[in-house]
Amino acid sequence: MTTCEEVKALVRNADAVCFDVDSTVIVTEGINEIAKLCGVCDAVAALTMKTMGGSMSFCEALNNRLNLIRPSRQQVEQVARQPIQLTPGIRELVSYLQLHGVQVFLISGGFNQLVDPVALELGIPLENVYSNRLLFGKDGEYVGFDKSQLTSDSGGKGKIICRLKETREFHTIVIIGDGFTDLEACPPADAFVGFGGNVIRAPVKEKAKWFVASFSEILQELQP
Repeated sequence: MTTCEEVKALVRNADAVCFDVDSTVIVTEGINEIAKLCGVCDAVAALTMKTMGGSMSFCEALNNRLNLIRPSRQQVEQVARQPIQLTPGIRELVSYLQLHGVQVFLISGGFNQLVDPVALELGIPLENVYSNRLLFGKDGEYVGFDKSQLTSDSGGKGKIICRLKETREFHTIVIIGDGFTDLEACPPADAFVGFGGNVIRAPVKEKAKWFVASFSEILQELQP
């Protein structure tokens, strides 16, 4: 069984690190911000907590939340224009990893309209970003989400990591995140680091071999 020290060693030797976005790289949950604008924040936040805790499938919860919100294209774009609230320490950690030749990826159950600006802010190439896509009608009305995206269902993050190993031939991939969808991606990820800097999910903290409260803990482990 992998120990905390073994996870730390894998992080030090990783050639690719995948980050969750909502409540990990940024302090907010993008879908909750959209729900707030649409006036259904409390009901959607409750479903988000259930999803991150692993009590229902991600696809089911995503569908339920979006059916509550039914955001228009204009509303999503309005949220996307809001200032990005990066989690303290993430910019420094990403910069350190990239400086030392580690490929950085964002794998998110959020939406590309909100995730892509985060990647650009951190200097992460958009080809290293995997996220969900909302579908709109000709007048900008919500009509659904693209269920062909691997991130749209439970297990999707693991499938993306499998694909990265196959196509990019990475030796060691680490995934860092706050939610159950991140935890279940290891394996195929070689190591999982639980992140509790913004919100602590009890099932994730319990099962993570290394659980951190800040990105500075990871950076300190990497630095000689």
